[in-house]
Formats: sequence, C-alpha cells, structure tokens
Amino acid sequence: MTDVLSASRSYPLAVIMQRTALTNRWVGEQWEVKGIVRDSSPEAAEPRVIVQSAGCTQFLYPGHRLELTRDEVEGYYLNITSPEPKVFVLWRWIDETAKPQRLTVSYGEGTRWADSGEQVDGVQVPPELLGWMAAFVDANYRPEAPKPRRYASSRDKGRMGRQE
Repeated sequence: MTDVLSASRSYPLAVIMQRTALTNRWVGEQWEVKGIVRDSSPEAAEPRVIVQSAGCTQFLYPGHRLELTRDEVEGYYLNITSPEPKVFVLWRWIDETAKPQRLTVSYGEGTRWADSGEQVDGVQVPPELLGWMAAFVDANYRPEAPKPRRYASSRDKGRMGRQE
C-alpha cells in the first residue's frame, strides 16, 4: 500500500499532437491531441515528427508527467468508472504551434480547465495507465457517507409548511 501512495504517484507520458491542413479561407490548420504513450525518453528530449503525410503531421511531445494527488481522487474515480476513461490534455499556442502543457485524469480538473477557456482535448486512457490509476483510487478513495434524508413536515417554517 505504501508503494501506491508514494512511489507511483507520477507516470511519465508523451503526447501525440496532430496538425491537419485545412482548405478554409479563415483557418489554415487544425490542431488536436491524438493520443498519449508511456514516455521512455530522457527528460530534455525535444518534440519530433513521428508521422508526415499529405496535409497531416503528427508530433511527439515527450517529457510530461501525470501526477496523482489525493485532492482529486474523486475525479479519478469518476473517470475510471465512466464508459470511456480519458486523459485530459491542456494545450496552448506557443510560437504559432500548439503545445501540450498539463495532463490530468481527473474529471473535475479537466472540466475546470475547459470551463476557464483553455484548449483541452480528451483521449483514451491506455490500459496500463488505467490499472495504475485504479490502484491509486483503491488505496485513497473513500466515498462520502450518504446524508440522511429530511422530509418536509407541517412543523417546518418553510414555504410548504408555513403556519400562520
């Protein structure tokens, strides 16, 4: 259990970004996250082209780490129990190129990024990452106890049970 809590809170990942040329008079290209893979490159590795074809180029951006924290454990639980678990990638325009900045597997954090106007794409979680996430959630997630239901009665001084 200590191993899950300490050593495996961080997972090395590389992001695959795709640039597609468009025939549009207002926009010349579209960028999107196409996937993630386990990163085995050195920390200082530069982005590189991995696929090049007519109108489409894919870049591999190594050097990212997915960090799990106890504060977001409910978001991880919601993600792994969904029909299609996702890794959310926040990316920004830097020097006229889309570059990934942060990664999360928390539904809450991914939603907060998108709600604040950031560019966020969700891609499928690889199976080996899903097992790693599940171990962390199992060790750290405790669902909140259900609150007792309270029913309105004629003694309540609310709108429904007003005594005059």
